[in-house]
Amino acid sequence: MPSCPPAAAPFRADHVGSLLRPASLAALRARFKAGEVDAATLAAAEDAAIAEVVARQRDVGLASITDGEFRRDWWHLDFLGQLDGVTLSSHEGPKFKVAGQEQPPIATVTGRVGCSGPVMTDHFAYLKSITDQMPGTLAKMTIPSPSMLHLRGGRAAISRAAYPDLEPFWADVAAAYRRAIARLADAGCRYLQLDDVAFAYLCDPKVQATCRANGDDPAALPRTYARAINAALAGRPAGMRVTIHTCRGNFKSAWVAEGGYAPVVEAMFATDVDGWFMEFDDARAGGFEPLAVLRDAGAAAKKVVLGLVTTKLGELESKDDLKRRIDEAARYVPLEQLCLSPQCGFSSTHHGNALSHEDQWRKLERVVEVAGEVWG
Repeated sequence: MPSCPPAAAPFRADHVGSLLRPASLAALRARFKAGEVDAATLAAAEDAAIAEVVARQRDVGLASITDGEFRRDWWHLDFLGQLDGVTLSSHEGPKFKVAGQEQPPIATVTGRVGCSGPVMTDHFAYLKSITDQMPGTLAKMTIPSPSMLHLRGGRAAISRAAYPDLEPFWADVAAAYRRAIARLADAGCRYLQLDDVAFAYLCDPKVQATCRANGDDPAALPRTYARAINAALAGRPAGMRVTIHTCRGNFKSAWVAEGGYAPVVEAMFATDVDGWFMEFDDARAGGFEPLAVLRDAGAAAKKVVLGLVTTKLGELESKDDLKRRIDEAARYVPLEQLCLSPQCGFSSTHHGNALSHEDQWRKLERVVEVAGEVWG
């Protein structure tokens, strides 16, 4: 059965990817980590939960379908930790505004970065096997951006023995990503999303100060990250649509950074992708004015997916408020280049955000409903 053509992505109603884990799956994963059940038992439960959540996405009217990142503990670390030369550590970095002391680990480069084996291609293959049976849908794979190997720890978290100079580091990172992306393409991936908090983090003066302390120039980093992304995407299949999602952090409804996009938007819009998922759910993200950079560049084929629906709180946004904000954004980018989504995933980590499953689905239904009324 035919799926949506990849050329349609990103869709007028889209979503970032991660979804709240079912309580039963979370409990089973905890038992697996405790050694009480085996990997096969966990995988079978993940398969069943993913099949159910895929059907639910279709039923609410989404064309873009993910596996909810149900097989992951962290949106980025499960992928990055499988690359050669990468280990996970508690190295100091930007902190989430969250109660308690728990903070996500940091991907630390301890050797030469590479990709000697497939990374998460089996995750995508299972997702595609389901969506292939669902007309009007397209399987989307989400992976962390190359910049996520650098941002949080910076130069201080990259081995000087392996990389006395950072140019070879970025070359190795790009080559590793090209291999990982090629394997996903071979598995049939035609819609890929790079999750990249780096651009949005660098809008915050506090994060900029941390970068300086790590030995980096925050003013230069947006261009560095854009070049790394473009090098990683070089040679991707012509039929593969690629987007970038950026936000200011999403961990148990907490965030790290604040500030508008002006300091980074030119570099971000220089990335060779088909669209950008940008959070605009509250004042911490600033106004829509930086979007004019895309309009002025004449990039009429590119799309901006407005993240107007928050995933951090359960309160449902009104249709009128969402339409008003879409109209405001359309003052800076033509309406036909805009789409609508939540500002981030609902469960970027296995913990999940502070809202219910019912809240999650109401919000996704609202995205589909408003997009249909705005764009037809």
